[in-house]
Amino acid sequence: MIRTGFATREGTAADNADACKVYRLADGTVGAAVIDGIGHGPHTSATAPLLAETAARVTAHRGALAGILSAGLLIADEGYDGEEANAVGVAVLVDDAGARAAWVGDCDVLGWDGSRLRRYSTPQVMGEWVRQYGPPVEIAEHYDDWVRVSLHSATVATVGEVDIPDPVLLLLSDGVHDQVAMSVMEDLAREHRDPQALAEALVAAAQADESGYRDDATAIVIRTRAAP
Repeated sequence: MIRTGFATREGTAADNADACKVYRLADGTVGAAVIDGIGHGPHTSATAPLLAETAARVTAHRGALAGILSAGLLIADEGYDGEEANAVGVAVLVDDAGARAAWVGDCDVLGWDGSRLRRYSTPQVMGEWVRQYGPPVEIAEHYDDWVRVSLHSATVATVGEVDIPDPVLLLLSDGVHDQVAMSVMEDLAREHRDPQALAEALVAAAQADESGYRDDATAIVIRTRAAP
C-alpha cells in the first residue's frame, strides 16, 4: 500500500498561502499536490486549498500534467476585481506503474532511495535562467524569487515533467527547500521512515533567515509499494 503524510506551517508574513492535498482512488492510485500561493493577496489563502484539491483529484484520474493544468484553469482569469490569486505548484501520480510528477514555478519534487536524496525538478525562476549564462552565484541568487512560470499561465509546453524511480517522494514548497539544507533533509529522510513523521520534521526544520523572515512551509511525503 502507498503510504503518505503531509504537513504545513504558516510563515511570519501573513496567513498561510500554501496548501496541500492527497487523494486516493478506490484502486489505491494516489494523486498529490503542493500549492504555494504567490504573495498574500485578498484571495490567495482561500484559493490555494481549492487549487490543491483540484490538482490532486485530477492527477489521480488523468495524470500530473492534467492536474497542474486543471488547477491553472481555475485562476487563468484575473477575476472581476482584478485580484484573483496566482500560485505555483507540484503534483505527482503514484500507481502500480511508478511515479510521475509535474510542476510549475519553484515547488520541488525530490526522491529518496534509502541512501541519497535527489532533486528531480528544476525551479522555473529567473535565477536558474541566469545561472545558465555563468554569472557569479551571488548575482543569480538575487533573481531566485522571480518566478518565470506560474499556474495561471501554465501550458503543456511550460509545465515540467519527470518520472521518479525512487521509493520515497518529497513534494515541497520553497518554504522548505529554500530554508532547509539538502544535507539536513537527507538526514531527516534517513531518520524518519514514517511519511507523516518525515513531513512534519521537514516543515519543522524550516528556520527563519537573518532578518527573522520565515516563509510558509509545506511538505507531502509518499512512500510507494517498492519502498525498502
